[in-house]
Amino acid sequence: MNCLVSIFGICGINVKSNVMDTDYLSNETYEAVIVTAERFNHDLTLRFGCLSYGCENEYEYLQKAEKMIKKWQKEKYFEDLMDDIFFGKPPKEEDFRNTLSKILNNINEVRKIPFEKRTFEFQ
Repeated sequence: MNCLVSIFGICGINVKSNVMDTDYLSNETYEAVIVTAERFNHDLTLRFGCLSYGCENEYEYLQKAEKMIKKWQKEKYFEDLMDDIFFGKPPKEEDFRNTLSKILNNINEVRKIPFEKRTFEFQ
């Protein structure tokens, strides 16, 4: 539980009664968001991974991921945001912005796949 508490603290998540995990995401969503973030930087993966703990299902996860990206893209103090996300070792801003756009595009592509056609590793 201490590990979860520290993860929730980092991500600023209010824990719901039924905690979701990235294991409950479809393979398509996992690839679109988590794997794309990981290819860029593990610290970014932590943000998207933690986001799942505050969701009840994949639909909500995709909505929250999209909302988080759009909020970040509009951030007035983007350099400070990057400093926070990447624990003081931010990447090049252009690379980060491109990755956010790619994840957002990936989310839109996943939404085109009917839920019953998505594949799941652990269900």
